[in-house]
Amino acid sequence: MKFGAHMSTSGGVWKALEKAKAIKAEIVQIFVKNNMQWFGKPHSLDDLRLYANELAANKLTCVFGHTGYLINLGASACENRDKSVKSLIQEINLATDLGVPFLVMHPGAHLGTGEEASIKQIVAGLNEVFQATKHSPVRIALENTAGQGTCLGHEIKHLGAIFNKVKRPERLGVCLDTAHFFEAGYDLRTPKGWDAAIGEVEEYVGLNQILAFHLNDSKTDLGSRVDRHAGIGEGKIGKEAFRHIVNDARFRDLPGCLETPKSADMHEDVENLAILRSLVKK
Repeated sequence: MKFGAHMSTSGGVWKALEKAKAIKAEIVQIFVKNNMQWFGKPHSLDDLRLYANELAANKLTCVFGHTGYLINLGASACENRDKSVKSLIQEINLATDLGVPFLVMHPGAHLGTGEEASIKQIVAGLNEVFQATKHSPVRIALENTAGQGTCLGHEIKHLGAIFNKVKRPERLGVCLDTAHFFEAGYDLRTPKGWDAAIGEVEEYVGLNQILAFHLNDSKTDLGSRVDRHAGIGEGKIGKEAFRHIVNDARFRDLPGCLETPKSADMHEDVENLAILRSLVKK
């Protein structure tokens, strides 16, 4: 895998690339706007120029995005769902301006309406978004989830159902989070458990749809359905499990991105990347 981390765009979207370079990341994940607001301002021409210059000067193999946390296409008809659709359209347009190939997105939460009804809402929302952005190449990478609350995506078949029903499946992909897998009940701690989890992805979605991995340990137990990330080897999954994960030859060229707790100087990212790289077979 190509290793890196999520980076803040505080001070300008190009700043995330500077920070990635500082920790010797190969890939980086960013928010294309404030992740806790529905809408953001378009990037200025100066911002886009600085971003392009930094990207050209950097050795990053992939820069991809993550959608804001307010977006929930799985809700029934309401003001927030309407905002979710409009917000996602804007994020795709912002990602298009930056040349970001895909945005990672949690599928959504049903908020009491049930899984089947929520999947229909997600599909309808994606159809609307893809129609409104039909000239954009940006894809949505659906992320597996821990299944906290009423969130969908803790079973890979949820992602498969969305793929099977959406009108433009070529605009979709998946991002697989190790902590979420574990918290949802997939035991990744052995090669057999890892292969079983990936086997479900192959069955319901297809391995060619995997666009990225989030490499996170879990503060909570197997099947907890509680989403809490930990540094590599500092959680319930354990360091040794990441050995067979990062050495899976099927995913040699894909991004493996940290979303682990860190302080302002990012020393935790440096330490976690060193651990991951130490596990890679020479």
